[in-house]
Amino acid sequence: MVDIPRIFNITESAHRIHNPITPDKLATLGAALRLAPGTRVLDLGSGSGEMLCAWARDYGIIGTGIDMSQLFTEQARLRAVELGVTDQVTFIHGDATGYISEEKVGVAACVGATWIGGGVAGTIELLARSLRTGGIILIGEPYWRQLPPTEAVAKGCLANAISDFQMLPGLLASFGQLGYDVVEMVLADQDGWDRYEAAKWLTMRRWLEANPDDELAKEVRAQLTSEPVRYATYTREYLGWGVFALMARH
Repeated sequence: MVDIPRIFNITESAHRIHNPITPDKLATLGAALRLAPGTRVLDLGSGSGEMLCAWARDYGIIGTGIDMSQLFTEQARLRAVELGVTDQVTFIHGDATGYISEEKVGVAACVGATWIGGGVAGTIELLARSLRTGGIILIGEPYWRQLPPTEAVAKGCLANAISDFQMLPGLLASFGQLGYDVVEMVLADQDGWDRYEAAKWLTMRRWLEANPDDELAKEVRAQLTSEPVRYATYTREYLGWGVFALMARH
């Protein structure tokens, strides 16, 4: 069975959205894309399905999401039931690497999971193969709000190196270099980061109280002890995050 490392299924089990975008910003993004009812949307790394379910309810889209987490996929299906959109959205548990939809879509998205295509360029290339002519690609990706002064600071943001991410102007320029116009963007803010990161802490604490003898208890305890300070010192100050809408240049 494919799945993500269990630690993420624990720490993000109460999350509806597995990145720093908030429900308000997700609605802003949907409105910004001017989605027509019946638009087909493909979401690689769809998490708990909030984007597709909310847009199906609010804008009448038809969506397909693929995610490696069995738990998140199940939560996505439950969310579709909750919002009354089960006839509009389909969630597949599996590895989205290399996934191409049988029917061309109007929006092909990978929001915060560009490892699926081996990075931004490879992910855009993969998404383009499912996209109808004139369609929109959505990429969710971090960027540096301010350049880390040292590699240690970059590692504090859970990056491998400063070179992992670009500053926002560089990231936008890189899309152009790949042959795409940036036609919209919605950027997360520090409040969004707080909602994504801080929500994990209560989840971890409650999980620890319920599972004191679990094999991951020590790891979760260590994370809960260190994460608030690490996050406030590094990620919150240095790392931005946004969703970028791209259309191929002719």
